[in-house]
Amino acid sequence: MTSPATTPRGSAVFLLDQVLGEGRLMPEALSGGALHRLDPADRARAQRLALDTLRGLERADRLLARHLRKAPPLHVRNVLRLSTVEICQGGDAHGVVNDAVSIVAADKRRAPMKGMVNAVLRKIAAEGPGAWGKLRVPRLPKWLRAPLSDAYGAPIVAAMEAAHFAGAPLDITARDDPAAVAQMLGGTLLPTGTVRLPQGGQVSGLPGFNDGQWWVQDAAAAMPARVLAAQRGEAVLDMCAAPGGKTMQLAAAGADVTALDISPARMERVRENLARTGLTATTVVDDALTHEGRYNAILLDAPCSATGTIRRHPDLPHAQDGSNYGALMELQARMIDHALGLLGPGGRLIYCTCSLLPDEGECQVEEALARHPGLATDTAALNLPGIAPEWITPEGGLRLRPDYWADLGGMDGFYIAALIR
Repeated sequence: MTSPATTPRGSAVFLLDQVLGEGRLMPEALSGGALHRLDPADRARAQRLALDTLRGLERADRLLARHLRKAPPLHVRNVLRLSTVEICQGGDAHGVVNDAVSIVAADKRRAPMKGMVNAVLRKIAAEGPGAWGKLRVPRLPKWLRAPLSDAYGAPIVAAMEAAHFAGAPLDITARDDPAAVAQMLGGTLLPTGTVRLPQGGQVSGLPGFNDGQWWVQDAAAAMPARVLAAQRGEAVLDMCAAPGGKTMQLAAAGADVTALDISPARMERVRENLARTGLTATTVVDDALTHEGRYNAILLDAPCSATGTIRRHPDLPHAQDGSNYGALMELQARMIDHALGLLGPGGRLIYCTCSLLPDEGECQVEEALARHPGLATDTAALNLPGIAPEWITPEGGLRLRPDYWADLGGMDGFYIAALIR
């Protein structure tokens, strides 16, 4: 395994080595200090380069295969992949090639391959940009594409893949006045109340961040709290709270919020976000399956496959293989059952997952309805601005997909259901 580098391109290659070689998700690599040697601007650039490479990996490999007689070691292959994507997306070929050669030369074991890297990338610089757009949109790996095709059909999966490849704009939730925040940042106010900005830039440097006027949150991820529609003074539990976006939405509505998470480190991030935004919630580090209390409403954003977030987290299908999904589904069912027991009379439970797999959404709710006589879905709660009627599912939930709002930049995949007795 290579060591973290001190340049954005070198650090981006290190991230690729972690994801593609070690099977680590990008957030895990970042929390381990992968980019700690870089200043904030270079850190953001390194992440963008790595994410762009993961999105374009299939195209890069197809172009490189034309010029490689055999696959080089993974680290060198990742240098070639990153460089190919950057060149084909308009990067300065001279600077990209020089940096690629330097990265390979810095590793004594692989330094003899710098000549090959130079030669291959010069061919890519000559032929790649013209060929890039003619290649198919990169596909999901078979282990994930197959169940999604079974659930939605091949044309819809292809539309999702196009959304994944396009990446994600920057979505933010305003603490007080979305229209004013949109005007301040030059953003677009989406029909659901989220403010959307073009992709890129250093988030912490944008106006309003330091004084807590807004926080980053995908438009789809902001919907569960809107469906819950917390009232002032209500006792509301955010059952798996970190990193705190939904907690802050509920607190901004005036609810008496308890934010629950099993991880002390993740809960510290919730506290930091609350402090920055000037919002108040009771933070509790506890196991959701053993937590006790009585609440008017509960928001359960259950641990899941996160397959709905691939357009912003393209590392996920490369670092996972679906082998743990069965255990996640069992956990989701147990969490639903326990959450229902924490509700007071007339209480409501919002169950949601950032997953595209029906087994983690529609099927979970169908099975919960069967297990709990008198439980029902509240479809009226889904009647919100920006929600299309065709997004409502037969069992009474809300299915959001990456290919929705294609002309606006898409959204994460999410499933949301409001459950009432």
